[in-house]
Amino acid sequence: MFRIALPLMTALALTACTMADGPGIEPIPGSITYGGHQPRTKLTKAPIGSTFDHRFYDDRGRQVIETYRIQPDRSLLLIRRRIRFDYL
Repeated sequence: MFRIALPLMTALALTACTMADGPGIEPIPGSITYGGHQPRTKLTKAPIGSTFDHRFYDDRGRQVIETYRIQPDRSLLLIRRRIRFDYL
């Protein structure tokens, strides 16, 4: 039984977090840039090329962590999304 349970628990732990990378990530409800809108206030003090995370919960109750990069025109580019599944 233990020989089956250990690989199953390992696989479950590895799939507990999904991640998407790249410029083709579409914003979802809760994203800063959802609906094609950029924030009204520009990030004037943050260096161009710097990144920051935005955390929120989606409609299914999963924690979503998105990473944005500040572009030269001070707009935001969504570069990564991670979804955490809480099984406990």
